[in-house]
Amino acid sequence: MIHQNFDPDEGIISPQMLVEQVDGLPDTCVITFSRTVLDHALAHYPHQAACAYPALNGERTIWRIADRGQDMLLYMSPITSAGAGLALEQAAAVTGATRFVLFGSCGALDQQLTEGRLIVPTAAYRDEGLSYHYAPPDDYIIIRNAGFVARTLQRLGLPHVSGRVWTTDALFRETRRNMERRRNEGCIAVDMESAGLQAVCDFRGYEYYTFFYTGDLLDAPAWEMRILDSGDREADYQLAALRVALEIARAAAGHG
Repeated sequence: MIHQNFDPDEGIISPQMLVEQVDGLPDTCVITFSRTVLDHALAHYPHQAACAYPALNGERTIWRIADRGQDMLLYMSPITSAGAGLALEQAAAVTGATRFVLFGSCGALDQQLTEGRLIVPTAAYRDEGLSYHYAPPDDYIIIRNAGFVARTLQRLGLPHVSGRVWTTDALFRETRRNMERRRNEGCIAVDMESAGLQAVCDFRGYEYYTFFYTGDLLDAPAWEMRILDSGDREADYQLAALRVALEIARAAAGHG
């Protein structure tokens, strides 16, 4: 079976073949999917371009930003496990970073549990392709730093819920039958990257920290766009989540 093709040997091509590492950069990197978040961060935090890595559709800049005297890295990632995983591999190779904090929106599968709370994934159902090239086959992959993220949110006094999530690249194939299967297994949200990025980080020995805010709702008779229906409301959630991500990054810099 194709999902059983995991090979622990190194790939024929490595990210180090494509980029040259820049010395002296911070070890911790925040990842966003949002242009709104990136533009806001560059407008409100001291920053400089740290380095860049190549991409077929244009070079991608990694920024060095300062938050209350602590430096960290920030870049905007493509979506889906495959795109985000490729970006993380190259970002790690060019910066030397080993700690990655990712945040973004997700679809809620349990309205009662997730309403008004941040979501901390504890395990991700591997309904994508990338993770099977970085980890042996299994239905779920453990999000190893979930406890750390939850404790950080608790310390910050932020309402949150922890639970399994469903990672799938196939946005338009999130069928109601598959949603019910995942809900019955305890999944409370659906995202597009976590299983793949956790697998990449496990394989490379990196630390991965993640949390979500709910964007849309699948747990309804018909799909509800929720904050995705309003640019202003979604921007507010994104910028609030950035502040949380920076707090987690500050804590992660001293973790382990």
